Amino acid sequence: MGFNLAILISGNGSNMLNILDACEKNILSSNVKVVITNNKNSKGIQAAKKKTKVCVINEIEMTKFEAELNKILITEKVNFICLAGFMKMLSKKFVNNWDKKIINIHPSLLPSFPGLNPVKQALDKGVKYTGCTIHFVDEGMDTGQIIDQRVIKVKRKISLEKLTKKILKEEHFLFIKVLLYLEKEFLNDKN
Repeated sequence: MGFNLAILISGNGSNMLNILDACEKNILSSNVKVVITNNKNSKGIQAAKKKTKVCVINEIEMTKFEAELNKILITEKVNFICLAGFMKMLSKKFVNNWDKKIINIHPSLLPSFPGLNPVKQALDKGVKYTGCTIHFVDEGMDTGQIIDQRVIKVKRKISLEKLTKKILKEEHFLFIKVLLYLEKEFLNDKN
């Protein structure tokens, strides 16, 4: 038995769909209890509604947002949170309450290029390698303990769009790999 997961998204939700598919195919033993978004226009919401419970939290003020989020997580008996393109910073208090229970995926080899537009930042710097990182969430911007990374060689003159797609493909692989590892750790802790 894996985790009861909550997935937080703000946009297209391709990583969310990837996780939902892996659960449906029993690649993961986790159960996605709820998908939560802060963006009622998120493209991923319609697809998520076909597969699991969806909650939209329209609250802009962070304290109220997190109070509502926490209430949903407890009601749904969630014990692990995946940030998959969730574009909001969680407070130190919230993160500490869910210590080592929140992971985030980021399209760069952290600690390089944290924050917004990391793929563009990497291209602008002319790096030879980039990739993606999954890390535990702390109160900083993409500063939490790194769990795993995937490295991609950057071809000369590759477009931003092509590199973004290439990284996203690696993100899909990495998210499942890390969740499988964390499920195993979770089971070992329970025994």
